[in-house]
Amino acid sequence: LINLTGKPVIVKLKWGPEYKGYLISTDNYMNVQLAHTEEYTNGTLAGNLGEVLIRCNNVLYIRGVEEAEEGEMPE
Repeated sequence: LINLTGKPVIVKLKWGPEYKGYLISTDNYMNVQLAHTEEYTNGTLAGNLGEVLIRCNNVLYIRGVEEAEEGEMPE
């Protein structure tokens, strides 16, 4: 996870929404801070949020975004 700092990531929450942004920081509990964040609901862009903090107990998974995927939200 530390290797993804400064890179684009997708954070999927347990109840469905996904957040795509640049990983700013993480802590020992896996709380994550993202910049330039976009919210996706059912694969559709729901809005631009800017900087967000996502609490660890909400996270289903975090994954890096390949450069080919940066312009689109994968399904």
